[in-house]
Amino acid sequence: MGYYRDLREYIQVLEERDKLVTIKREINKDTELMPLVRWEFRGLPDKDRKAFLFENITDVKGKKYNGKVLVACHAASMDIYALAMATEPRRDDIVRKWQQSQLHPIKPVLVAAGPCQEEIHVGDNLLEHGGLGEFAVPISTPGFDNAPYFSAGNWITKDPETGIRNVGNHRTGIRGPASASIAGSSPQHIRMHWQKYKKLGIPMPAAVVVGPTPNVGLVAVTKVPYGVDELAVAGGIAGEPIEVVKCQTVDLEVPATAEIVIEGEIPTDYLEREGPFGEFTGYMGMGGPNITFNVKCITHRKQPIWNAYLSQFPASESSLMTQIGKEATDFKLLKHDLGLDSVVDVGYHVESGGRTLCVIVMKNSTTPQVWQALYGVCSASAYYAKILIAVDDDIDPRDMDSVMWALCYRMQPHRDIHVAHGKSASLDPSAAPPEEMEKMQEQAPTTSLLIDATRKWGYPPTSLPRKEFMERARQIWEEEGLPPLTPKLPWYGSSLGYWPAEIEEEAELALKGEHYITGEKLAQNRIRV
Repeated sequence: MGYYRDLREYIQVLEERDKLVTIKREINKDTELMPLVRWEFRGLPDKDRKAFLFENITDVKGKKYNGKVLVACHAASMDIYALAMATEPRRDDIVRKWQQSQLHPIKPVLVAAGPCQEEIHVGDNLLEHGGLGEFAVPISTPGFDNAPYFSAGNWITKDPETGIRNVGNHRTGIRGPASASIAGSSPQHIRMHWQKYKKLGIPMPAAVVVGPTPNVGLVAVTKVPYGVDELAVAGGIAGEPIEVVKCQTVDLEVPATAEIVIEGEIPTDYLEREGPFGEFTGYMGMGGPNITFNVKCITHRKQPIWNAYLSQFPASESSLMTQIGKEATDFKLLKHDLGLDSVVDVGYHVESGGRTLCVIVMKNSTTPQVWQALYGVCSASAYYAKILIAVDDDIDPRDMDSVMWALCYRMQPHRDIHVAHGKSASLDPSAAPPEEMEKMQEQAPTTSLLIDATRKWGYPPTSLPRKEFMERARQIWEEEGLPPLTPKLPWYGSSLGYWPAEIEEEAELALKGEHYITGEKLAQNRIRV
């Protein structure tokens, strides 16, 4: 069986797996829609979260919309993320598929026509249909956002020198029926393309795709290296090429089965204020002067489905998407690109928006390898990577209790902490006061904290019962019908390199009930004081 043909087939799978909530009552897209979905991230555990499909939509002016809105279909939970990847809901399987897609991308194939162009609105016909106002774009943070924003818009542009395509997710605020603002600041790849077009003195062709198959959305939010075609990586996830069609008014190709495609140009001779918008940091992103978009053409399927991510305060859909994508791409960077075989895992945390706190797990590593890994991830992240911690393989990188234990007893601040300078301020409100952020952004004033929390020499064993005793106790636990366990690393004691033979022998005597022998020995070796 192949990958999903389109978003609609994927919605059917979500419904069949009981991972979709369909809301048929009238919902106001500006004041009710996103707050309703927000509640599952503030009141339900990951396993109980689902995607939401809204079928009867209005707005604050009473307008009714011809179409549906789908939210949280990519990563409301780990189970849903696995469905979007078309794999099992096990982290190892997901990461393995990400590795495969990066190491073996599949180029898209051009087809003559596709459902994304069932309706074409261009010229006078564009505004007759309302332009951007045709679609039920929700307000993501009612009471604070200054407009409806695209949160799952997949921006497609090309490097004018190489012709290599980029697909990126950037918040996009509606400014008028045919105009929008884009959060495309440096070092985003879309801004790198824009700089090249600016040198040429011409506008940049662009298309924003809404509602493609979920693999496109997954790669769009993941920081794939510059110069890699994200549609090819998405093809690697699917195991087959994505079909693309030519746009109507710009020289770009877009996924043929997408719900909506908006074509146009990004001017290179001026900027406009963009923002504010609720962001992954848990605070409002104030924005500043940024690039804009002038719409030339809109194509879409009949009865189009508008797709949106739930972002803003972590944990959120976007923070889980970012977390898993960052884990997979950074693991590839360290293991395959830098050749660090001692790296066994990379963990990010949804509480940090899935990108600010990184924990690298290493086994049998040397001190130089640890710092190579920490600086490798730090250097690859122009911004966001703020706290990077290296730990041993008995530490769970996604469990902060485990990580904090390593920080407390495997690290000395004067020896094991480095600070890397020259990072972008981005959306971090701790970098500068809001009124100074724009100026400070250009100076890259923020830093990254790099911590080696690995053991530097042999340690005494972990002070937990040995593995065989913990396993027997768990068997008894389950036979007694006690609540299901979720083991936390470490859950059993093991030797960590320092355990003298004499002391080991004493422990074995205790297991035989022969501890009196130890007592007699100690008595014979008393120290007179």
